[in-house]
Amino acid sequence: MSDATTFPLTFEHVPSTSARESAEREAILADPGFGKHFTDHMVQIDWSVDAGWHEARVTPYGPLQLDPAASVLHYAQEIFEGLKAYRHADDSIWSFRPEANAARLRRSATRLALPELAEADFVESLRRLVSIDSAWVPSAPETSLYLRPFMIATEAFLGVRAAQKVGYYVIASPAGAYFATGVTPVSIWISDHYSRAGRGGMGAAKTGGNYASSLLPQAEAYEHGCAQVLFLDSEEQTYIEELGGMNVVLVYRDGTLVTPQSDSILEGITRDSVLQLAEDRGHRVERRRVSLAEWRDGVASGDITEVFACGTAAVITPIAQLKGDGVEIGSADAAPGELTMSLRDELTDIQYGRRDDPHGWMTRLA
Repeated sequence: MSDATTFPLTFEHVPSTSARESAEREAILADPGFGKHFTDHMVQIDWSVDAGWHEARVTPYGPLQLDPAASVLHYAQEIFEGLKAYRHADDSIWSFRPEANAARLRRSATRLALPELAEADFVESLRRLVSIDSAWVPSAPETSLYLRPFMIATEAFLGVRAAQKVGYYVIASPAGAYFATGVTPVSIWISDHYSRAGRGGMGAAKTGGNYASSLLPQAEAYEHGCAQVLFLDSEEQTYIEELGGMNVVLVYRDGTLVTPQSDSILEGITRDSVLQLAEDRGHRVERRRVSLAEWRDGVASGDITEVFACGTAAVITPIAQLKGDGVEIGSADAAPGELTMSLRDELTDIQYGRRDDPHGWMTRLA
């Protein structure tokens, strides 16, 4: 569904009258966790089939008012994004590749029959919120302000069609260090009877339904002492796809990095950035189908030397072991791979302004 608006949006600002005092805010920033606390403001933009995008505003953070018949509540017509704002040493605040998030949001919107939001308006929505709530961006090592843009169908209508009224929002939550005691390799559970998404479905869109489908197998992974669940293809249950919320990369003995390719895998911005950094170093990168048997045999022969997962929240997580019914690949006490950790250091150094940004990935927000 295309966007009817052909001009940049003008944002209004309604200041919060209940903003947290600095002492309360600093106490939260000292131990923010992830997704538990939220800043004082949020962004809202309305869309209708007649007016396009309109009424862009920054308002006090608070509950949304939805009609019980809103389409999102009945047909799950919604999408979202996730990215971070980083405080640099000079107190400036930057985001990492927001234009890539904007492009992915548009692709998700197309798949879910939602209106596309222009890149300039997407980035400006982030800039407005971060500028107003800049005091919420933490400065401790490995911390950030997590930004959650999302779009929902708000029209009160129970007919099965694309909604003619939509809301776009951005909320923000301070995030602590993902690995408080250092980066630790994890064990992964293979889901051999649940699928994250089917062929021709919504796997390539960042929509809540894909995450809802992962919750039960994720709980199963926890029961087996694993941190995440690995999904296989829905047709043959033979080829690896992705984790519940992260992409997978295998490192081979000759330095080649291989990542699964499928139309039901979410295109990871962190994954693509890591692979670009590897290519910059001269590593060959392959995007192709990867079978579970290839992973098993490669680890057994020593041809696969490292495996890691990557995503916005943890950046890069080393994978030590893959477990399943009758399957055990790797060792739970394996150390993080050298290339895995080197790429993680390089990417985080770019994000936090500690290293040059050769690809122009960083965008200043405040």
